[in-house]
Amino acid sequence: MQSSVLLYKVATSTKAQSFSPPPPNSYSSSPLENKRLLSRHHNKNNNRLKSRSRDYNKNNNRRIIREMPCVNSGGGNEGLSNFHLNESSFLASLMPKKEIGADRFIEANPQYDGRGALIAIFDSGVDPAAAGLQETTDGKPKILDVIDCTGSGDIDTSTVVKADENGCIIGASGSTLVVNSSWKNPSGEWHVGYKLVYELFTDTLTSRLKKERKKIWEEKNQEAIAEAVKQLAEFDKINVKIENANLKRAREDLQNRVDLLRKQTDSYDDKGPVIDAVVWYDEELWRVALDTQSLEDEPENGRLAGFTPLTNYRVEQKYGVFSKLDACSFVTNVYNEGNVLSIVTDSSPHGTHVAGIATAFHAKEPLLNGIAPGAQLISCKIGDSRLGSMETGTGLVRALIAAVEHKCDLINMSYGEATLLPDYGRFVDLVNEVVNKHRIIFVSSAGNNGPALNTVGAPGGTSSSIIGVGAYVSPAMAAGTHSLVQPTTEGLEYTWSSRGPTADGDLGVSVSAAGGAVAPVPTWTLQRRMLMNGTSMSSPSACGGVALLISAMKAEGISVSPFTVRRALENTCLPIGDLPEDKLSAGQGLMQIDKAYEYIQKSESSPCVWYQIKINPATKSSPTSRGIYLREATYFKQSTEWTVEIEPKFHEDASNLEQLVPFEECIELRSTGENVVKAPEYLLLTTNGRSFNVIVDPTNLNDGLHYYEVYGIDCKAPWRGPLFRIPITLTKPKVVKSRPPLISFQGMPFVPGHIERRFIEVPFGATWVEATMRTSGFDTTRRFYIDTVQISPLQRPMKWEGVATFSSPSAQNFAFPVEGGRTMELAIAQFWSSGIGSHETTTVDFEFGFHGISVNKDEAVLYGSEAPLRIDAEALLSSEKLVPAAILNKARFPYRPVDAKLSTLSADRDRLPSGEQILALILTYKFKIEDGAEIKPQIPLLNNRIYDNKFESQFYMISDVNKRVYGMGDVYPEYVKLPKGEFILQLYLRHDNVQYLEKMKQLVLFIERKLDEKEFIRLSFYSQPDGPIIGNGGFKSSAMIPGRKEAFYIGPPSRDKLPKSSKDGSVLIGAISYGKVSFGGSEDGKSPESNPVSYQISYIVPPSKIDEEKGKSPPSFISKSVCERLEEEVRDAKIKVLASLSQGTDEEQSEWKKLSISLKEEYPKYTPLLAKILEGLLTQSNADDDVHLYEEIIDAADEVVSSIDKDELAKYFAHKSDPEEEGAETTKKKMESTRDQLVEALYQKGMALAEIELLKDEKVDSGNDAQAASHTATQPDSFEENFKELRKWVDIKSSKYGSLLVIRERRCGRLGTALKVLNDMIQDDGEPPKKKLFELKLSLLSQIGWNHLVTYEKQWMYVRFPPALPLF
Repeated sequence: MQSSVLLYKVATSTKAQSFSPPPPNSYSSSPLENKRLLSRHHNKNNNRLKSRSRDYNKNNNRRIIREMPCVNSGGGNEGLSNFHLNESSFLASLMPKKEIGADRFIEANPQYDGRGALIAIFDSGVDPAAAGLQETTDGKPKILDVIDCTGSGDIDTSTVVKADENGCIIGASGSTLVVNSSWKNPSGEWHVGYKLVYELFTDTLTSRLKKERKKIWEEKNQEAIAEAVKQLAEFDKINVKIENANLKRAREDLQNRVDLLRKQTDSYDDKGPVIDAVVWYDEELWRVALDTQSLEDEPENGRLAGFTPLTNYRVEQKYGVFSKLDACSFVTNVYNEGNVLSIVTDSSPHGTHVAGIATAFHAKEPLLNGIAPGAQLISCKIGDSRLGSMETGTGLVRALIAAVEHKCDLINMSYGEATLLPDYGRFVDLVNEVVNKHRIIFVSSAGNNGPALNTVGAPGGTSSSIIGVGAYVSPAMAAGTHSLVQPTTEGLEYTWSSRGPTADGDLGVSVSAAGGAVAPVPTWTLQRRMLMNGTSMSSPSACGGVALLISAMKAEGISVSPFTVRRALENTCLPIGDLPEDKLSAGQGLMQIDKAYEYIQKSESSPCVWYQIKINPATKSSPTSRGIYLREATYFKQSTEWTVEIEPKFHEDASNLEQLVPFEECIELRSTGENVVKAPEYLLLTTNGRSFNVIVDPTNLNDGLHYYEVYGIDCKAPWRGPLFRIPITLTKPKVVKSRPPLISFQGMPFVPGHIERRFIEVPFGATWVEATMRTSGFDTTRRFYIDTVQISPLQRPMKWEGVATFSSPSAQNFAFPVEGGRTMELAIAQFWSSGIGSHETTTVDFEFGFHGISVNKDEAVLYGSEAPLRIDAEALLSSEKLVPAAILNKARFPYRPVDAKLSTLSADRDRLPSGEQILALILTYKFKIEDGAEIKPQIPLLNNRIYDNKFESQFYMISDVNKRVYGMGDVYPEYVKLPKGEFILQLYLRHDNVQYLEKMKQLVLFIERKLDEKEFIRLSFYSQPDGPIIGNGGFKSSAMIPGRKEAFYIGPPSRDKLPKSSKDGSVLIGAISYGKVSFGGSEDGKSPESNPVSYQISYIVPPSKIDEEKGKSPPSFISKSVCERLEEEVRDAKIKVLASLSQGTDEEQSEWKKLSISLKEEYPKYTPLLAKILEGLLTQSNADDDVHLYEEIIDAADEVVSSIDKDELAKYFAHKSDPEEEGAETTKKKMESTRDQLVEALYQKGMALAEIELLKDEKVDSGNDAQAASHTATQPDSFEENFKELRKWVDIKSSKYGSLLVIRERRCGRLGTALKVLNDMIQDDGEPPKKKLFELKLSLLSQIGWNHLVTYEKQWMYVRFPPALPLF
């Protein structure tokens, strides 16, 4: 499962998404479900969306029923709550603009519609053919550049060919391509490459194409079956009674053809067509042409010569379409002097949708325009198609480089994930430089992981330099965009929009904007627009609004600064909700573009500065935070004092004399809760910053959430609003005092969008919770989201989430893990549109029961000895049943690289804005899989972090010896199924600091293998330390009394149960649990991973048993003289020298031949020598005359055969020898070796005879099977005689020798039988696929005339035997 998320939802999906690409992934607590595109697919059931609200009215502490925080009326948005849809307002609701005041702004300033603003869309790629993305309102190209920053569309075009006299070249796929004679290419050099086209398509598009292509294929296959059945029927009609052996074999052949075709339907797996790419330089530009014939129905379509050449998109803004069937547009970019071609397609519809919200222009449908229809954009694809649209470090860094290179004004990024360190990491460092030095405004989604607090994602919700945007839905959107029968009466945040604060106390969400739209999507979706909603949509809505501001500022000559714009946005928002803590949901509120521009105009002469806030406890210098966040119960027992450092930050180009020296501001400090938060009244702030103390006294607060701010006002210009804000979030938990520890919340009333929050201090000793939710008082179905969150240092939020749907009043049970001693938030939300047509209030009762079994080892490790591991267990809270269960179901093997290569990357894409050149380190690891298995590579130093990682990028590729790629991945590795064989894993690391990369040249990597179910090891438990050896004192369960410790032993696995694949020093890992839920069935508790709490257990595999026989020399029963032994040693040494000689050149071959002749004269009948000579001939590959070489091989094979007494050999194997007889073992080995040499000679002779026959047939071009049969019948058949001899000694159908059987059947015209034998060989061969076997299969299929299978197998050849590994 992938972990990063695109933040959106689409009309065809039923699973919620956040920060993830289609197919959607949850933006959840699991590290593998936390990242991707920040949007959600939308369906009529509203999917898994989430919300938030408030438990108590702050003023009177009285419980009230509230919906989600709503927009206050006023500010020009009165129409949001009082409206009636007509056609115009319905169309306008599909692309919401009124919500943020964009419609009013453009109406008042029609020329400031985004013109002059350039936006970089960091996303899954933008389709330049999508509706509304061709031009701006003033006729300029809408999309200035389209870039694949991930490298997923890169093709190696370093191979250079020349055209022949007919204007033909050989493409990288092996196809002959005709070059258009009108193409200008003075050098005559054509760079060629190829690509499996499915690698460029999304899974959705690939699935559609596979279905359509399979229909066509099945029609052709059915025709072939019909013809084969017809031939069989005609044969049976002619040959009613079959007694002749040849006729029996002929019928068997026809039946095999029918069977093969029928089986082919079951095994059909379309790997997609191959396209050839050609790149050349026309003295001005690098040009690109593609041959896409394999995609077309008509053979004349898609030819290379008919392709209209493209160049880098930014030069001519031209794109192509692969075929009418796929309707997928693409662009090309050439890098590294023609050696790398990038074919850019999108990895999901998400990026196009985002771009459409921000900038789409529909001249005939202005109501469907994006927010800033006059703005231009560049598309920076960061969603890697190889990873299902997950972003990579490479993509992110290259996108930043491109944004600076194109002098963009804005960046929109609707991606992200949870993070363990906010405002930290390599990408964040580069973003800070881009914003502060290059003045690019960065807007990003806050995340879709609400309704709980602490759910904002990185980078949008956790990075100071980025404007994080929450998702808002208005009544008009509810009625129009979502087509609700009875929309909400007020606007509110979507239930699922992520909430702050961050782990270090920052607000998290900056502002909110419309979080849903019907916007353009790529042409390959076969529709013009699609509904998506998520913070992926609110971010481009906000970004488009900022583009309007930039358009106006540039036109009016106002200096554009991210600092100025952000302050204008935040200080002019329309508040969402009445309570201070509603800012944690919506930030400063709903953006108002018209008000923000008024602010910008008024503050033109104000200092262009941002205020950096660093906070730490008054008595400590660390940790440093950006806000004050008191969450745990201990903080509420006394006051705390905090040191706040405010430092003005100017842009890097700021003038020392004109801006820094004169800067001085008199700041009035204000607190929104003076009874709780106290700060100085005034502050004089200069360029070097100033610190002051803040005292927080939470001792008199009630349980629950409280939010305050200390903010600074310019004494001379109070109209500027807060210049900076210090967020202070307090979550006072309810203490559970009862024993057993139970807590319940009764009678909580819910209406659509309402959220109840509770904060509970989880008792020490608790490890899991059993909860019951009861509902009553409603008639129609209700849907609730239940989230719990705990925060621990240097960890991602510990989040559990559940969705509960109630069709009628009833109860549901839940169980989930907790950490004792830490505050847990419980957030229960009725989804914003659930039950919206009903006027009944739902009543919810929620009850918690805390359970826990504390043990003395969080991770149990068995060190490979026979000694068991003692576990001390204690129930601190209440009586529990101790029921241990442990299983080992994975094996982990460590590897170090066998090779490390450091290189400098091309400056085309990989030079940072600061000028530093990025370097790449490729580490190569080799490993072997004895049997097919699912494996996952793990790099503990780097895995599971993208944004909170100081290393730039990582990417791995797993391939076999044939260079077939089985798996790719990056920071979130996934299991991949591998067959038996040897594999290579290449790990690609990037950074501009060579010292970092040098330190990683010996980086340890682990291969984790899933054990087969039959290999699972279920560990036993004992009450005595000698139990594992003696076998008594087994331990099953025990009733635990609070305060009384129990102890038991975990027995190590017995040696005979260890998997065969486990090596010395490898580690078997699994899970262990100690208790089980009270409401579970009888099976619960037996599988530790199914329990709410389980821990890792591992077993270090000890050294294997020493083989006492190993190394012993076999006894010599035949006495030989010293002279005889010396002669044998000399002879064997000479043969060894012969075998070691290289034959790469003519001179080397000549030397080898002289020595072989000399040795043959000396030892004329010595079989091992003759076998080595045959072996040497087989290695020669540069012979001028192939027929002569094969004749030499035949002669050498005959010499081997004639040196062997076959009668003696046959007699030995015909009789069973006595193994205890003196010298029996030595004789056996000698005879087996002689037999193997005989068999190899016969096999190689047969192969050589077949090759000579094939070469002669090619020269004469003799045609059909009948002629070949006639030819064979009239001349002595050496092949057949040799074949019959070989068949006496081996199973001719085995994978090693079956090739001769295939050739024999082919010579006899029995192509169906030949194919059957060949398929059986391929199926039974445990080794990696052999290219020669598949080439033979292609030849047979072609000879039969099954062209549809020839095409199919050729496509698979590119998968099984690619000429080289793909580029990183």
